[in-house]
Amino acid sequence: MTLKKVFISNPTVPRVAYKIFENSVEVITSPGIDRESIIKCLSRTKVDALFWAGPFMLDKEIIDAAGQQLKVVCTMSAGYNQIDTSLLKTKGILLGNTPGVSSDAVADTALLLAMAASRRYTEGRRHIEEGTWETFEIQWMLGQDISGSTVGIIGLGSIGQAIAKRLKGFDVAKILYTGHREKPEGKEIGALFVSQETLNTESDFIFLAAPLTNETNQMCNAEFFSKMKKTGIIVNISRGKLIDQAALIRALRDGEIFAAGLDVMDPEPLNKDSELLKLSNIVLTPHIGSATNNTRNAMAELTAKNILRALRGEEMITPVKL
Repeated sequence: MTLKKVFISNPTVPRVAYKIFENSVEVITSPGIDRESIIKCLSRTKVDALFWAGPFMLDKEIIDAAGQQLKVVCTMSAGYNQIDTSLLKTKGILLGNTPGVSSDAVADTALLLAMAASRRYTEGRRHIEEGTWETFEIQWMLGQDISGSTVGIIGLGSIGQAIAKRLKGFDVAKILYTGHREKPEGKEIGALFVSQETLNTESDFIFLAAPLTNETNQMCNAEFFSKMKKTGIIVNISRGKLIDQAALIRALRDGEIFAAGLDVMDPEPLNKDSELLKLSNIVLTPHIGSATNNTRNAMAELTAKNILRALRGEEMITPVKL
């Protein structure tokens, strides 16, 4: 019997995926993570499924290179804005993702960024490095308290809910959230559904946990920041394009808001001469929200299982409705 072929786009995918595929499918792995390597490898063989773990757009060129018999694409991520979903729908190709698997790890990163930004971590580190540590100045390096604060969450999905649950341990006064509609999960965790404007104006901390869509693209612009408190802190662990980065830089530089914590930026990798790196009131991490051993292994495992189920004609564990 001829085994179906699965193409893994990234040679650094955890080995657990290969174990799951063992003896069930033929696995072909891209020799590199770049588009050229992927397309060149696909052009030599036609595959039935794509295990997508690439840092760039899965578009018509790559889908065409995979061949007409391509039946399923599964991405090792919760988000799928990096995939041409309209093309998959047109071609009748199934799509799966890994929602919820990374929620705890990403929520931990969100709290790390919030605490570091509120307590001026970057600025403090620079004072140590530059020898400007003030020992006896009582009012030196004062930050913002998360205890007793009002926190706003934009996007109360699995990650937003995990953030809210963690915030309970910090004795915050109030948790607000906004979205298309009120959610029963919000009531369960004691979060209040409010308008976007109310969330902006009342929140001491704002967490971005919404997917990137046409609606959310650059939603955090100059007008958004103008409505925040001057003591406000914004944290983004979703997608870099949710923020108008030039507007954020101006807001931070001019003291329009207190600080920011970003795990995601635009572009990625961030240019080493970016203005963001020159600011002291921002904390940056290189898109490592889900970067723990357990989380990445679980994401790879779910992606592989989704592919096998789809190739057997079964419903995927976590299908995406196109």
